[in-house]
Amino acid sequence: MSTVLIVLTSHTILGDTGKETGYYFDEMAAPYYAAIDAGHTVSIASISGGNPTFDPASVDDDPTKNPAPVARFMDDAEAMAKLQGTPAISDINPADYDAIFLAGGHGTMFDFPDSEKLSTVVGAIWDGGGVVSAVCHGPAGLVNAVKADGTPLVAGLRVSGFTDAEEDAVGLSSEVPFLLEARLRELGGKFEGGENWVPFAIRDGRLVTGQNPASAPQVGDLIVEALAEKAS
Repeated sequence: MSTVLIVLTSHTILGDTGKETGYYFDEMAAPYYAAIDAGHTVSIASISGGNPTFDPASVDDDPTKNPAPVARFMDDAEAMAKLQGTPAISDINPADYDAIFLAGGHGTMFDFPDSEKLSTVVGAIWDGGGVVSAVCHGPAGLVNAVKADGTPLVAGLRVSGFTDAEEDAVGLSSEVPFLLEARLRELGGKFEGGENWVPFAIRDGRLVTGQNPASAPQVGDLIVEALAEKAS
């Protein structure tokens, strides 16, 4: 079986809004269980280490209204323990992992692109033949990742992420440092997306990406598919 690294944002404030943000809980939990249920080992790290903050909008005050993966994760003592004292990305050895998954949430737009170590880890896992994956705003961690030849990792590959239309729809286009879809296109990625809020995920070989929170379960399934193909 394979080893999978999930990386979470450590950024907690959404632009100039003053609102709390972080990682989106269900975007982390759905791929986590897709990998766990397939027999893989999953570790969780964050940009700064410690106990990362989830976006409060991603967890309902009424536990019965949470998506199934969120409810399962919160009831899973072993899983919840992985969110306590997470290692910083600077302490991660990419050689230890067969796949990396970048969970979304608006916080990623602020610290994922600026983390040189994250870009290095992503690039190293890719160059080592590993699976690179992300969902929603998670592909912000791909924008400065490069292949061994120095070209953008996403160049020439099918890729998805939170669309510019969705950013406009939530009224945050002026609060994020850049528009994710536009940046991925600028880097040569063959960006694809569906209608707002509709699940959409794609796999181009070892690159797996999804558009929005609803896409997280599909992304998890495609990660498992890519790992199975890698192992065959």
